[in-house]
Amino acid sequence: MAAEGDGWAVSSLDELGDGFGFRKVRKELGVTAFGVNGLVLPPNYTAGRHFHEEQEELYFVHSGEVEITFGDGATQRLSPGGMARVDAATVRQLSNPGEEPAVLLVAGGKDGYVGRDGRLPEGEESPR
Repeated sequence: MAAEGDGWAVSSLDELGDGFGFRKVRKELGVTAFGVNGLVLPPNYTAGRHFHEEQEELYFVHSGEVEITFGDGATQRLSPGGMARVDAATVRQLSNPGEEPAVLLVAGGKDGYVGRDGRLPEGEESPR
């Protein structure tokens, strides 16, 4: 269960579920600006191929090893800290070639980057 306050929510993948498969981050934390899920792949597992109609995706590997095979036949292996951006229409297939579970954060969105819009609260100065 997420801890929540005025304009924020906090949780962890462990709190959002257990076992293998998707952890519904967007729903549990109330994210509305983009799609986001945790994904835990079992060892020596290959998921089905898929693509999207509209949303571009970003995959971030938190732990384990992940291979992504793209529609053009290219395969890339990602280690912890590795990232891959995939266009909506690009067919992709994820696999975990390792002996340990692989944990990913998957974010999806559409229609562009907002830009740098961070602001300091009134009367505050940037720390040096």
